[in-house]
This record gives sequence, C-alpha cells and structure tokens, in this order.
Amino acid sequence: MTEELNRHQIRTRAFQTLFAMNANPEADRQVIYQQLLSDEDGETAVVPAYLEKLVAGVLEKQTELDDQIKKYLTTGWTLQRIAKTDLVILRIAFYELDYQSDIPKRVAVNEALELAKQFSDDRSRRFINGVLSHEIEPEK
Repeated sequence: MTEELNRHQIRTRAFQTLFAMNANPEADRQVIYQQLLSDEDGETAVVPAYLEKLVAGVLEKQTELDDQIKKYLTTGWTLQRIAKTDLVILRIAFYELDYQSDIPKRVAVNEALELAKQFSDDRSRRFINGVLSHEIEPEK
C-alpha cells in the first residue's frame, strides 16, 4: 500500500483491528495491521501513527470508554446487549471525543456515523447517533 491513508481510512482500519481483537483478544495487532495494510503483492506497509494511537488508546482506555457509554444507555440495557460492531464504533468515537482535542467533536461524531453506515445497519446508526448526540449536546 503505497499511498498514504486519510483519517477516515485510518478510522476504518482501526475499527477492523479493534473488532478483530474483540473477537480474539490474544491476536497480535501488528499482524492484523499488516493484513489490513499490505498490498496485493503482500508488501508490508508502515503502520500510520494515528492508527496505532487510536487502537492503543481505545485498548488502554477501554474501561473508561465503556463507563462513558454506559451513562447513555437506557434502563435494562448493558454493554453486552450492544452489537459488537456498534460497541467498537462507540469506543472509537468516545476516545476521539475525550482524548483527541485536535479533532472537533462534530467530526468525531460524523466519522462514527460513517463507520456505522459501512459496518452496521440503519437502526444501529440511529442508536450510535443518539448516544453520541447526548455527549456533544452541551457544546451547542
């Protein structure tokens, strides 16, 4: 992969990496990166710094991120009830909202919704939008 990835493409790779690691916690993320980033010839690529920062940050802050998400769940809902794809998307979004001050909150939310369009269904996208809109509402 010779061309440089943009931030949206990096978020997509971060989602794929975190989703794979959620399914197999013993997985080596460097191996996952190479599978996602290598080109047709199998040539390995340099892992973008923001990809590593995003994945490492979400993994490191997962407990705090999950606590953030729980605040917005209605009675009777737990993290275990949330689709795994949606949970990974929410973790990425909350990480960017809480720990990446250089990213405008609306950009983080819009990027999460784009990931939901790509990897989830419309119902999940609406759920993610509802959770994240509560997080950024005071900013209005």
